[in-house]
Amino acid sequence: MLESTQPAGGTRGGPSRGSHGSHAGDPPAFPDPVGSQIVRRACDSTGTVLAALRPADLDRPTPCASWTVREVVRHILDSAAFYAELAEAGAVADGDEDPDSTLGDFNAAFRSRADRLVAAFNAPGAMDKTMRMPMAELPGSVCVWMAAGDIFTHGWDLAKATGRPTDLEPELAGMLLARITQLLPDSMRGPEGQAPFGPRVDVPASAPPADRLAAFTGRRP
Repeated sequence: MLESTQPAGGTRGGPSRGSHGSHAGDPPAFPDPVGSQIVRRACDSTGTVLAALRPADLDRPTPCASWTVREVVRHILDSAAFYAELAEAGAVADGDEDPDSTLGDFNAAFRSRADRLVAAFNAPGAMDKTMRMPMAELPGSVCVWMAAGDIFTHGWDLAKATGRPTDLEPELAGMLLARITQLLPDSMRGPEGQAPFGPRVDVPASAPPADRLAAFTGRRP
């Protein structure tokens, strides 16, 4: 199971235990034109899950063990802002802890941040831009898949936590899984609290792609 290595709100979004990353060295780049649209599709999927949340859901536990639904929602919003700034500027400036974005209309906040995120990665040159992540400097063509995987998979967390179907966007989930299996090294897996990712969970090959993606990133479908 995956959870953040930092408390919700303790960082300005970005990779968490429960998202996916790469490592220093020469990570694979994916310059295909699909990449610039993948983050939009991920935001659309997770936006649908967010829109179905009720106030009573916010204190439910999630597959990210130390996070409630509220904290996963907050991370999704913060990650959208983090990756938008990353794509725009090539780095994210250090700053104070963001205010709790779940206290207001988090659906409206997510739509606004998602629009900014999509526009940032669709900007000319974004796929080739070098972007400074915590673990390494990576091309935008890699970071766009990291952003999409983070937002999509946390949408899966919310669906699972609230008893809703987890078979989210099979084609999209399959594409993300294919990329993430190339981006996530075993060196980033380990015990909870000591590594960004937990061990891969075995699931049947016939499981829905979103469940297989969740299992690959350490969750238990």
